[in-house]
Amino acid sequence: MPRNIASNVLVKRAISPVSVADSTAEVSEIIDTNGYNSAAFFISTGSLADTDATFAVLVEEDTASGFGTATAVADADLDGTEAGAAFTFADDDEVRKIGYLGGNRYIRLTITPTGNASAALMAAVCVLGSPRAAPVS
Repeated sequence: MPRNIASNVLVKRAISPVSVADSTAEVSEIIDTNGYNSAAFFISTGSLADTDATFAVLVEEDTASGFGTATAVADADLDGTEAGAAFTFADDDEVRKIGYLGGNRYIRLTITPTGNASAALMAAVCVLGSPRAAPVS
């Protein structure tokens, strides 16, 4: 049985590695899912220094690349929950994930800290799978 997954997924940068020292939301790149039948965001944390910080996760969708009519993705259109992808100061060096099941072409991820006054290291990627044409370069 072949074990090659690399030819069947496309990994896109969502949020570049960043150190956040306040409560400013980190908004991902807008991800174009055209040509793929599945998508998931993967959030990686590093050191989360503030001892009372929380980090909420929101997935949004739109039919246009400008995101002018973006809406929050309905819970039924998520694989997992935004609460399950969220994290706190106690979640150093972990990876969270949340899948997108909706039908809109464009998606993005927002991570919003609350109570964060110290360096919080994080990054996110979006993995697009089930390509309509494979292999993916």
